[in-house]
Amino acid sequence: MPALELNATFRRRPTASAIAGWLRATPPEFRFAVKAQRGSAVRALWGAPEESIAWLTEPLPAFGERLGAVLFRVPAEIRRDGPWVGGDTSLADARLAAFLAAWPRTIPLVVELQDTSWHVDETFAALRSTGATLCTTELPPEGDEGATGSGGVAGGGEAAPDPEPPFIRRTGSFLYLRLRRHDYAAAELDAWAARIEPFLAAGDDVYAFFRHDAVGRASELALELLERFPGNR
Repeated sequence: MPALELNATFRRRPTASAIAGWLRATPPEFRFAVKAQRGSAVRALWGAPEESIAWLTEPLPAFGERLGAVLFRVPAEIRRDGPWVGGDTSLADARLAAFLAAWPRTIPLVVELQDTSWHVDETFAALRSTGATLCTTELPPEGDEGATGSGGVAGGGEAAPDPEPPFIRRTGSFLYLRLRRHDYAAAELDAWAARIEPFLAAGDDVYAFFRHDAVGRASELALELLERFPGNR
């Protein structure tokens, strides 16, 4: 497989030795998607984001061209109209805009907004204006058991399940898909391949990650999806 999403970096910032080990263990064309450390990622939305972003991104140049993207997750309990902004959506928009403005343009950014209150034109315009990619996430019918809280933000909660495949909205120069259902039938992989194909034909890169699971189907599904694009690995 040509890429993976690093989950360890969601728990703690990667060390130089860890990055060096990952690079040694993979071929030059392999790419890493780094999940931003959860606590600092949330703090970057809470006020002045510069300090948190500097801390998050400091080790990332060690990846060199092997860094495919950084995944910045906004957990489900942080609603655009939630208590963290006193229900003021304009304040939430301003904080997201400040975060996006402070993010280094040299580091490809993907934003996963787990609560649908963020899925509005104002958010999409903010992402487009800075070239950030909106993450497309498909959840299992019972919800995302792997959804993780913000590490200190009260409320808990999980993102809502997807009754239908999510809409793909292109805000950046590449696509980033998180396919989180526990399994996919061949027809469902065919449907996703048909949705992805126009973007590949237009020259876009597409990152598609399946959830890691107890029985190893994620790896099988990734390989099965890759087989549908023999010329675009």
